[in-house]
Amino acid sequence: MPAGRAVRHSDDMGSHDVLELLARADAAEALPRLGGMARPNGVVIVSERHWAFASVDGAIGEGVLPRRRGAMARLPLVRGLVRLSTSLAPLLRGRGVARGRERMLLLAALVVPFGFVALPGRWSLVAGIAITFALIVALFRGRTLRLHGAEHRAIAAAEERRLVESWAGIARPSRFAARCGTNFAAIAVPVTVGLQAVWPFAPEIWTPAVVMVAALALSMEVWLVVQGRRALRPLLLPGLALQRLTTREPSLEDTRVALAAVASVLRRELEVNRC
Repeated sequence: MPAGRAVRHSDDMGSHDVLELLARADAAEALPRLGGMARPNGVVIVSERHWAFASVDGAIGEGVLPRRRGAMARLPLVRGLVRLSTSLAPLLRGRGVARGRERMLLLAALVVPFGFVALPGRWSLVAGIAITFALIVALFRGRTLRLHGAEHRAIAAAEERRLVESWAGIARPSRFAARCGTNFAAIAVPVTVGLQAVWPFAPEIWTPAVVMVAALALSMEVWLVVQGRRALRPLLLPGLALQRLTTREPSLEDTRVALAAVASVLRRELEVNRC
C-alpha cells in the first residue's frame, strides 16, 4: 500500500475480531509505541509505520505513514520538523482522514500565520490569536474532548497490557498522557517567546517566520529530551494540567472507538513482526 493511502472498511472488524486482536496484543512480548489524535467523529491511532482511523459509526480507515529515512530524519532540529510533518499525514494526505474543505482549512491554518509577518506588530498579534481560537474551536468541536480522553486511555491500555480489560470496562487507564500534543504546545509557547527575545538577527520581513520554524524544531528537541529523562518530567506538568481542559472523561463507547483504531494498527504491526 503506498505511503499515506487510506482504505475504508465498514464491516471488516466486528467486536469479536477486535477483542481477539486486543488479546493477542496483551500477550505480545513487545508492542510499538503508539500515538494519536482525536477527531469530532472518531480517533486516529498511529505507530511508526501505520495509522488507523476508527469513526463513531464503526467504519475503519487504514493507511501507511511516510517513512522517515536518511540523514534528515536523524539530524537534530530537522528531525523534529520531520516528525511533525509525518504526524499530520493522516489528516492532510489526499485519501486521509480529513476530506475536501476541511483539509483546505487545516492547510490554511498552517500556512496563513506565516503571512502575518507582513502586518504591523499589533495586528499580527490579533490575527494570530483569532486564527488560533478558530483552529481550537474547529479541532475540539463535537465529541472531540471525550474522544481525546479515550485516545489517551486506549494507548495507556496498550502500554499496560490491559486492552481487553479496558474494552470490557474493567480497567480505566489514565485519560492523561505525557506524549500528548498539549504537552508539546505547553513547551512550544515559552520556547517561542524566549527565542523571539534573544533572536540576534535584524527583524527583516521573514524573520518572524524563521523564528516560528526554529522554535517548533527546538521545542520538539526539548520535548524528546524531557520524555526520555525522568528528572525532567516536571516540565510536563503544565501540559498535563492543560489536558484537564482538552480532554473529558470518556464513556465506554468512546473508549471502544479508540481501541478499535488501536486494534487496526496492532493487527498490521503484529503481522509484520510475525513475517
